[in-house]
Amino acid sequence: DQREDNFMNIQGSTALVTGANRGIGRHFASQLLERGATKVYATARHPELVNLDGVQVLRLDVTDPASVAEAAVAAEDVTLLVNNAGIATGTNLLGDLGNLRLEMETHYFGTLSVVRAFAPALAKGGGGAILNMLSALSWFSFDGVNGYAAAKAAEWSLTNGIRLELAAQGTQVTGV
Repeated sequence: DQREDNFMNIQGSTALVTGANRGIGRHFASQLLERGATKVYATARHPELVNLDGVQVLRLDVTDPASVAEAAVAAEDVTLLVNNAGIATGTNLLGDLGNLRLEMETHYFGTLSVVRAFAPALAKGGGGAILNMLSALSWFSFDGVNGYAAAKAAEWSLTNGIRLELAAQGTQVTGV
């Protein structure tokens, strides 16, 4: 069992990190290895940009259902899922509608798509855990990033909902 006292045990886990090609996603993948994960899948839209030793690199574009499905088949042993992939277009709500849709496709529908694809593997592995990377902008807005803030607020609500829906299979769901 990968869980002890309502905490996910990283030691011995098989983790998958979306958006692991740079920034905090790359750091998550690195720290998971350092803290004892048996295997770490580091994913990115452009997998050739993942430059981290010790990980298994997979192509995963959270906005592409076929890519999500392929990753779920390739990484059917996942016990810890880190939804980190994101985008910031710098668009206000009255700005470019295409950019606003991209924010929602990435943060809300992309996260939901990945969760739906990997929930069966997590259940099969005893429940496991999901970590969704949110933002302080889930709770407030300011001029220039209102599209991002709305998408992150939707992802926060999604996180609360999937926590309830996946509780029966023993999956711990956390938002950061």
